[in-house]
Amino acid sequence: MARDLQGRFVLGPRLAELATAAGEDRLLAAAGPVLSALRDHTGESAQLYRRQGEQRICVAGAERPMGLRDSIPVGSTLTMLAGSAAQVLLAWEEPDRLHRGLQGSKFTATILSGVRRRGWAQSVSEREPGVASVSAPVRGPSGRVVAAVSISGPVERLSRQPGRMHAAAVVSAANRLTEVLRRTVE
Repeated sequence: MARDLQGRFVLGPRLAELATAAGEDRLLAAAGPVLSALRDHTGESAQLYRRQGEQRICVAGAERPMGLRDSIPVGSTLTMLAGSAAQVLLAWEEPDRLHRGLQGSKFTATILSGVRRRGWAQSVSEREPGVASVSAPVRGPSGRVVAAVSISGPVERLSRQPGRMHAAAVVSAANRLTEVLRRTVE
């Protein structure tokens, strides 16, 4: 509880923190089955990333069980300067934060504009040579991007246009997680 300018009791900022934490718990609980289904549908490793400062962290994943794969262990910290998940996590930021995030990145403002228009991102050999990926945004109840769902694997399988093959499946998975967060506040 807190007091407003008239001295009345109002809900305090801690309630918002608790609601956010509950949403994160629901997101992580829902992520496992959604990422497993995405992996099974695409045949590629699937990940869920959250931004933390100038990094992104893999908070959930479903690895391809065998064969050549892009393995990103849960807890891995990656840069925000390359990769389709970084593009998604940056594309809808406030303009000043977006422009700061572009400094030193392997993608441009024009690429991020395309990400916003399409609703998904792709990268080919951007984060690591020979690796391609497709990512889509997960939105919190306010509509703000809170995470990115991704698949990644070798360019030989995903092609130089991985979005053509897998964008619809990745967007669908991200939308399922967005719906979980939307239900958190209802």
